[in-house]
Amino acid sequence: MNQTMAGDHTAHNKNMQSCIEACNHCHASCLHTAMMHCLEMGGAHVEATHFRLMMDCAAICQTSASMQLSGSSFHQALCTICADICEACAKSCETVGGMDACVKACHDCAASCRKMSAKAG
Repeated sequence: MNQTMAGDHTAHNKNMQSCIEACNHCHASCLHTAMMHCLEMGGAHVEATHFRLMMDCAAICQTSASMQLSGSSFHQALCTICADICEACAKSCETVGGMDACVKACHDCAASCRKMSAKAG
């Protein structure tokens, strides 16, 4: 492997590691916020569409991290879907309000997944 290819591989690995960390953080944030905040708050926080979206976001983030860790050839496609769901979750959490940490985790994960989904190979 020449130095350019090695450098590209190292950068890809760093980007992937950052994405895995962002996915893991978003998974934990959405799950914890839904279970410990939304269920306690009630009202709009537990409205079915919002709550399902939070659960979907937690699940897709966990799956995205797992597929990246396993070297799945589908990780780029899944990162695109993960970013879409994270963006929708962030918007829903912003609308409901009082979930700033979850919103940030979703935005960070979406940005990282977009970066990974654009990477070749």
